[in-house]
Amino acid sequence: MQQPTPILVFDSGVGGLSVYQAIRRRLPQLQYHYLFDNAAHPYGELAAETLVHRVNRLITHYVAQHEIQVAVIACNTASTLVLPSLRQALPIPVIGVVPAIKPAAELAKKGIGLIATPATVNRPYTQDLIDRFAAHTPVHRIGSTALVTLAEKKLRGIAVDPAEIARILAPLKDRIDVAVLGCTHFPLLKDEIDQALAGVTLIDSGEAIARRVETLIGHPGAIGEANAAPYPITSSAPPWQADALNRQVRKLGFSAVRCLH
Repeated sequence: MQQPTPILVFDSGVGGLSVYQAIRRRLPQLQYHYLFDNAAHPYGELAAETLVHRVNRLITHYVAQHEIQVAVIACNTASTLVLPSLRQALPIPVIGVVPAIKPAAELAKKGIGLIATPATVNRPYTQDLIDRFAAHTPVHRIGSTALVTLAEKKLRGIAVDPAEIARILAPLKDRIDVAVLGCTHFPLLKDEIDQALAGVTLIDSGEAIARRVETLIGHPGAIGEANAAPYPITSSAPPWQADALNRQVRKLGFSAVRCLH
């Protein structure tokens, strides 16, 4: 029987776990690896050349060490910068995540809220998506590093104040009917965001990425059964509140976080 296909999901922090969950729901028979660059988190505050260098170095090293067959860059900030160089450096498919402006524009009647990191909302790549797919729909942008921090806390079991999220998103109130969660951390706060933006449709890229992975690897029946052992999860530095994080990632099917040498 074939061994399960090894797939790498990468992010600067734990936000990419939302993408991992979407892929795993569709393709439970894969062998998952999760790598996060917490030594440089948050990516939205890095210079572009620094980000590109780090991501290329980390992922090419990890792919070679673990014979990864598909790499998913589950980070909007990184995807808008590193995909061309990474695809050139690796002999395997590399899938990126970009803000779901196109499906949002197809649904919106009043306006679109783009909720992302400050870097993502200001990237030329993001503006190009808006110009191409939402030229006739108002797009209101919220760039927030604070929401990323709150998502990191929530995954570790720390209570999140809904009033703080409502305050951050207040500029969108009554101006939109569709909101794009343009950072993979933000689906981790989906319930709180839904409460703050009552009646607004929330869209993220997780399901689209899962479908893309399925297309690339072929029919699930040809893959074999998944390894019953916990999946490896690796960080670039000792993680903050490691005990709390390990309790949560075990629930998602991972072993304890180990540091990359």
